[in-house]
Amino acid sequence: MTALKTNLVLGASLACTLGAMAAIPAHAADDMEKCFGVALAGQNDCAAGPGTTCAGTSKVDYQGNAWKLVPAGTCTSMELPSDDMGKSRMGSLEALTRDIPA
Repeated sequence: MTALKTNLVLGASLACTLGAMAAIPAHAADDMEKCFGVALAGQNDCAAGPGTTCAGTSKVDYQGNAWKLVPAGTCTSMELPSDDMGKSRMGSLEALTRDIPA
């Protein structure tokens, strides 16, 4: 009977911990916004356009149709490295057509 109680207590503790962890990102997301063109390859948060499915599927750095959650109000002012042609890049609140893998 003691082993059963121990398993129930551990299971309940795990359930509470996982529940608390799930609530934190939802609350934090209130102060976040989707920012396109700022994620490094494989580090986007979700939906990186055709040929990708979700988180971690962007193929190139700063892929224009891949987004990452960033603090609200910071997306369009982020400083990003210039592209290979020396053209400056900026984050966008809408999907971009730049840096899309072939």
